[in-house]
Amino acid sequence: MSIQPYQKELLQQAEEVGALKFGEFVLKSGRLSPYFFNAGLMSTGAILNTIARAYAETIIATFPPSTTTTPTPALPFDVLFGPAYKGISLAACTALVLSSSSAYNVGFAYDRKEAKDHGEGGRLVGVPVAGQRVLILDDVMTAGTAVRGAVETVRSAGGTVVGVVQLLDREEVGGGVDVDVRVGGSTARSTVQDVEEMLRETVPDARVVSVLKMRDLMVYLEQRGKGEDLEKMRGYRARYGRQDVVGSSLS
Repeated sequence: MSIQPYQKELLQQAEEVGALKFGEFVLKSGRLSPYFFNAGLMSTGAILNTIARAYAETIIATFPPSTTTTPTPALPFDVLFGPAYKGISLAACTALVLSSSSAYNVGFAYDRKEAKDHGEGGRLVGVPVAGQRVLILDDVMTAGTAVRGAVETVRSAGGTVVGVVQLLDREEVGGGVDVDVRVGGSTARSTVQDVEEMLRETVPDARVVSVLKMRDLMVYLEQRGKGEDLEKMRGYRARYGRQDVVGSSLS
């Protein structure tokens, strides 16, 4: 198993600025995680460029352009939506990279935390989403509250959400510290699975994908010879990992 060059570059830069750390970290769920990821610390121009290129690569690979459109191929969505606040820069920068490096011209939009009652008013800023196919960009889903709110916002404005691209998929089930997928009959599900199921109620082929997955972090550690950290990751994934990934390589 390997990781793409853009993934490796992103992980290296995240580690350099302290956005990605390995060790022991207590999450809100009470779980003791062997790593911690804080996308809010990735806030320089160079890192934003790396993130946007990584999003663009992931989008083109998982939402491939149609070859039947003329005069040029078009992506299967019209608008990138970035939920306030972290998602705003993600959507703006990714739209720029898609245009400058791949000539795919898509709009971007975002929401306000509170509706504006003067000027143009409303909660949404950017291109109108009514009647448009919308791809939501998120950083990391935990309970999925933010992305569910974004889906509702887009739908209320008349848009159709065709997918979500998150920066990191922790590939673990929901619940607290007492969950253990190794226990026979465990039915715990992940937030990613729940959100994808919700999207497919209206768009059958909607997808939730990610730039990075926990398994990519494990490959990164293996390539750097970080055996102790890798073993902690394996133990964590064995207990909390989604059933569809627990048995994959590096387990």
